[in-house]
Amino acid sequence: MRGIFLRCVFLWATLQRSNRQTAAVPASVSSRCEGDILLLQDSSGSVANHDFSCFLRFASNLLRPFSLGRGHVRVALLQVGTSPQLEFNLDDHNNQESLQTALRTVSQLQGDTNNVAALEVAQQILTKTEGNGPKILLWLTDGVQPGDVDKPMLELKAQGVSVLIVCTIYGDYQVLKRVVTPPLVSHLYSVDIDSINIITEDLRTAIIKIICAEQLNVIHLTSHSAVLQWSPILTADSGYYELLYKSVRTTSPEFRKTLSGDYSRAELTNLQPETTYTASLRPESNQRLFSTLSVDFTTLPDVLSPAEVSLSESGPHQIRVSWGPLQLDRVQRYTLEYGAIPSGRVQIMALTNQATSALLTGLEPGTQYLVTVNALHVDGKERAMSVRACTQEVLPALVDLQLAPIEGQVVQEVQAAWRAHTEGLEGFWVSWEKQNYQNPLSDRSIATIYLPPTTPSAQLTHVAPNSRVCVSPVYRSGRGDGICCTANMHSGLLN
Repeated sequence: MRGIFLRCVFLWATLQRSNRQTAAVPASVSSRCEGDILLLQDSSGSVANHDFSCFLRFASNLLRPFSLGRGHVRVALLQVGTSPQLEFNLDDHNNQESLQTALRTVSQLQGDTNNVAALEVAQQILTKTEGNGPKILLWLTDGVQPGDVDKPMLELKAQGVSVLIVCTIYGDYQVLKRVVTPPLVSHLYSVDIDSINIITEDLRTAIIKIICAEQLNVIHLTSHSAVLQWSPILTADSGYYELLYKSVRTTSPEFRKTLSGDYSRAELTNLQPETTYTASLRPESNQRLFSTLSVDFTTLPDVLSPAEVSLSESGPHQIRVSWGPLQLDRVQRYTLEYGAIPSGRVQIMALTNQATSALLTGLEPGTQYLVTVNALHVDGKERAMSVRACTQEVLPALVDLQLAPIEGQVVQEVQAAWRAHTEGLEGFWVSWEKQNYQNPLSDRSIATIYLPPTTPSAQLTHVAPNSRVCVSPVYRSGRGDGICCTANMHSGLLN
């Protein structure tokens, strides 16, 4: 199991079997619910076909009680693969029969997990379409290698989109925890796929709180700001909102905002870190009397970027350096300094405030570097964080590979011999294509053997005509470059 999980659900086999059965159809949700839900379904090859089907059945049952169509709840489905695929858009289904049929006929894409490309499409769907109601991105994923999703998720949340996540127990919890909309306890679920039905009611309740109930919700929170959202109560012609907020400290002042009746969210800025605030929204209208909505929230601790620096894509001549959190409103620019330890020449890279990573190239192999990420903040303060990074060694390649046929055998055999650098050598991987000579029409198979460093040759059996024979040296720090030759049996030559 990777990481720590907010909600890990494990049941005994008897309960798992019962959860696989179709849950009873829940009672309908109030028709006053209005909002948009975009299902972001991981459809890549990392998701097993069984898991993919379970995700779709779960979504089907989760959405069944909602009234669909304009003025109610609109649902879209975007699949994540090598390229994103929009299965159906928000206005494609205005009744449950149509939606349920569409969910049953979705086919898995396979391919890579390109979440970043899918989120670009999701942003277009959720922020460029008509409708003032709340918007929800429900991400159904295994959470494996989610990619650099922090920035697009931050942009979605800043535009009023609530991000809810359901992942299997293989998910990268640290990334998902950063991008989900608070509160985590009701918006982030990590669950065994065969027990996924157990979270249906809790997740549906979380969705209802966002798009149905007449209440004030905090959908995005930082150390200095909060975004509040509510279901539309008024229109531009029917009235206006009075929004009041203040710190719970008795001596703090109260702030007031007057908002048009067509507003459904507001951003509060210049807040103090780690401070509890109370906010109230009072709809004002001559047509009828509305109840005042209220919410309490506590701002996050004051975290200045860079607060974390990580390394990836390490090779003999390159290293990728990543940092966070992304703070577009607080950072002017970044400067990246790096040099070999102890006395290498220091090189400097200037980067924009939108940068969260940089690829350092032209490095020396097997060398330790000191890398420093420095952020210049808008208030003139600077914050730096350093990390030591090591490039990989250049591993010696195989020196030579010779193939020779062994005559007089019933099945084709080849003697392979090679030479390699011996320092740090731990063995050899040898592979070739095998042929079933009793049934020449059968498919070829790949044979692989591992040999100790003291064995620089091997007798290969059942070698298929024109087989590629490959030998790679294995050193303490990794696998070196190998050599491949073709066993050309028909001409009696081996090259």
